[in-house]
Amino acid sequence: MKKVGIIGGIGPASTLDYYKDIIDGYRAITQNNEYPKIIIESVNMTEMLGYLSQNLLDELVSFLLRSINNLAAAGADFAVIASNTPHIVFDEVNSQSQLPLVSIVDETCKYAQNIGCKRVVVLGTSFTMNSGLYTNAFGRYGIEALVPDIPNQNIVHNIIFPNLENGIVFPEDKKKMLKIADNIIKIKNADALVLGCTELPMMIKQNDIETVILNTTQIHIKSIIKNILT
Repeated sequence: MKKVGIIGGIGPASTLDYYKDIIDGYRAITQNNEYPKIIIESVNMTEMLGYLSQNLLDELVSFLLRSINNLAAAGADFAVIASNTPHIVFDEVNSQSQLPLVSIVDETCKYAQNIGCKRVVVLGTSFTMNSGLYTNAFGRYGIEALVPDIPNQNIVHNIIFPNLENGIVFPEDKKKMLKIADNIIKIKNADALVLGCTELPMMIKQNDIETVILNTTQIHIKSIIKNILT
C-alpha cells in the first residue's frame, strides 16, 4: 500500500470529500478492513489566491513545492493537489517535485477520451476558465473544450467564492449555474459538462442537466485509490 500526500484546504469542503471518499473507495475495493494511509497538508487558500490574482505564478510554484516537500518529509509516496485551479502551474511543479504527482486535469481528460467525448463545457473558477488550463489539455486528447464568455465566467466565479468554497449552496445560485451550462451545451452541441472545480459537485449532480457530467473530484479520487493500490 502506498501512502498518498494531499495538498488540501483549497478549499476545505472538498478536502473533506477527498479524505472520506478515498477511505470509502479503498475499503470497498479491498474488503479487508484496512484503511489507506493519507497525509494532508492543509494550506492557506487566501495566500494561494493572492498569488493567482496578482499573476505571481513563480511564487505559486514555490508555495506548492514547499507543501510537497512537507508531504515527502512525512513519508508520502506520491502527492496530489486537491483542487483544479493550482494545476495552472502543474507542469512547472511536476518538473521540480520530489514526489510523483497525479494530475486532476490529465485524469479527467483521459476519462473523457475513454468514454468518447468530443466537445465538453468546462465550469470552474475564473482562473481555471481564463487560463486555458482545460481547453489546452483537452485539445491534446482531441477533445474541444468550451468555457462561458467573460460575463458568465464572472457569475460562476462569484458563486464559487465565497459560498461554495465554504460549503454553502443556494438554490438560486444553482439555477444560474445550470442555466449558463445548459445554454452552451445546447448551442454548441456539447456532449459533457466538466465540473472543473472540486466544490462544484456539492451543487451540480448527475441528473441536474441532460448531458454527461464529469466530476473531476471523483475522477481524481478513483485514480488516487488506484495509485495507492499499485
